[in-house]
Amino acid sequence: MSHIDELLNNTLPLLDVEWTDEGEAAGLEEPANLGEGFELVGRLTQKDSRIHMTYIWVTELDEETHWVNEHVHDYDEVLIWTGSDPENPRDLGAEIYMEIDGERRTITESGSIYIPAGTKHCPLGFIRVTRPFTFSALSLAPEYKSTR
Repeated sequence: MSHIDELLNNTLPLLDVEWTDEGEAAGLEEPANLGEGFELVGRLTQKDSRIHMTYIWVTELDEETHWVNEHVHDYDEVLIWTGSDPENPRDLGAEIYMEIDGERRTITESGSIYIPAGTKHCPLGFIRVTRPFTFSALSLAPEYKSTR
């Protein structure tokens, strides 16, 4: 076995996270348009990793749906959303909303947002999704957790 084998993740384990700001723990119903969430990098795949990155497919939805409540992390985070049209990769195929420090943005293009540690962010949700897209969260910490 090579040391590279410990760095490679081709298993994509399901997320093992205690969500506090979404789903049942936050008193929210899980949106029906979310696929399974996977860990790309983190303690499940690379035990010494100092970052955590997730990946999930978001599928079609024609009604506004709230996903994540407002929260704070004690580490920097990057949220990434990527459209699936190879002819127009900038088009998200969706309209989503996101708040940072109470300021709401509507997003319709592939992109990302850098969230410095201590910054209130979310709610996050979908206004409409007409074509599947991927959503990833990169936490500059070995595991995901919020401080509310």
